[in-house]
Amino acid sequence: MTAAASALKQQATVHVPVLRAGRMYESAETLPIADIRTGETLGVVGQANAGLIRRDLRRSHQAAVALRALPARRLIEITQEAGRRFMEDDLCVGIGDGDQTQGPEEYVRTLSATSGLPHHLVRANMDKIALVCRQMDRIVGALTRGLNLSILDEAVGEHDGVPMCFYPAADALGVILPSNSPGVNSLWLPAIALKTPVCLKPGREEPWTPWRIVQAFIAAGCPAEAFSFYPTAHDGAAEILKLCGRSLLFGDASTTAPWADDPRVQVHGPGRTKIIIGLDLIDRWREWLDVLIESALRNGGRSCVNVPTVVVPKHGRVIAEALAERLGPLSGSDPDDDSAALAAFANPAVAERIDAAIAAGLKAGGAEDITTAFRRGNRLQRHGGATFLRPTVLLCNQIDHPLANVEYPFVFVSVVEIPQDEVVAAIGPTLAVTAITEDELLQADLLRAPHIDRLNLGPIPTTEVKWDQPHEGNLFELLYRRRALPVAKAP
Repeated sequence: MTAAASALKQQATVHVPVLRAGRMYESAETLPIADIRTGETLGVVGQANAGLIRRDLRRSHQAAVALRALPARRLIEITQEAGRRFMEDDLCVGIGDGDQTQGPEEYVRTLSATSGLPHHLVRANMDKIALVCRQMDRIVGALTRGLNLSILDEAVGEHDGVPMCFYPAADALGVILPSNSPGVNSLWLPAIALKTPVCLKPGREEPWTPWRIVQAFIAAGCPAEAFSFYPTAHDGAAEILKLCGRSLLFGDASTTAPWADDPRVQVHGPGRTKIIIGLDLIDRWREWLDVLIESALRNGGRSCVNVPTVVVPKHGRVIAEALAERLGPLSGSDPDDDSAALAAFANPAVAERIDAAIAAGLKAGGAEDITTAFRRGNRLQRHGGATFLRPTVLLCNQIDHPLANVEYPFVFVSVVEIPQDEVVAAIGPTLAVTAITEDELLQADLLRAPHIDRLNLGPIPTTEVKWDQPHEGNLFELLYRRRALPVAKAP
């Protein structure tokens, strides 16, 4: 038994409750969350049914009133303090006998045990969340384009001498969260500073991070009414999306597709991120190899900004071989190994399905697994009771091959050659593009492309995110509308 497993074994099983506008609610229905390696139950999570959520959301305006009573500047200060508490404090983790609290290291071990992320990657995601909290003044300034925040307090005011009126588009922001990476919680954090309560539906294996963030906010002085926490099934998630005036939805293509055309819902689906190397710089590809590795490997390949597709005009095979030489030998390891690069799968069946899908795609032809020459053993690996998929680098003959423009939650990269004049049209909808080129015509085409959300010009890893430049939607523009307000004084 590892030291991490021994420490977890000494912890009492926690009961994470439903949170209804700041009030803890012990549901009769619970779901257990187990250590993916040992099968030991580490916690039970209360479940909210669709009817309960529906009743609560009819009263969401009361929570909005409580939050909007505080000035935006004060809410930014609270967010900054919440970030410190999230990193440092023992915080409430559940209800039951005794004082159920969880310190930072307990949080790291528990999240790692139920999600498969190694400890040091959990800590890296903690740092990301805390950084967003610390920089909330800059982030809100960027989201609002420097708006005088007193306008949010009073609903009306002047900005650069121009009368302005902004009003909230919703009394609550629904957030349907995934289980793949705790860092995604960073995207809803500005809602509190923007005076909008949140209604959180956590991922099945990852209630720990959103719950801990909520408790950090409450400990920092934020009105508890601003937070609802609803672990729930698909019907409950649908109620959140239907009844919250605005929502963020994270998920795969099948989850997000039904809501893609709903203007109330900001969809965060597959990123299908790309790195493009221009013809002018392709002969120097070795200089950019570290950028490609970082873009594929950071966070165990679990983020929507990890790169699954590298597009080049030539040298595709040698680039794929260089990537495979670096990535192929990596394998699963213990969660407390500080050199661990890969994340285990919480559900082994998901890893098995992905492995089978890749094998089927390779068998159909048009793609070659370059990593087989550098990897000892199979792609699917069992280690220490956990299931891993080891890094896979493919060389595909065209961008529309089923394995060339697909995203999987592990380190998976396809390299494909495309003539430069076809690249922009061929890549399709893309969350983030890193374009390593000084060709002004290619840069101009990429800058004008409506299907690219974030564009990095130069050798910048796709995983490098500037939080004052949101890469997928602007939360302020989702949560607020501007009203025309001509004013004339009576004679």
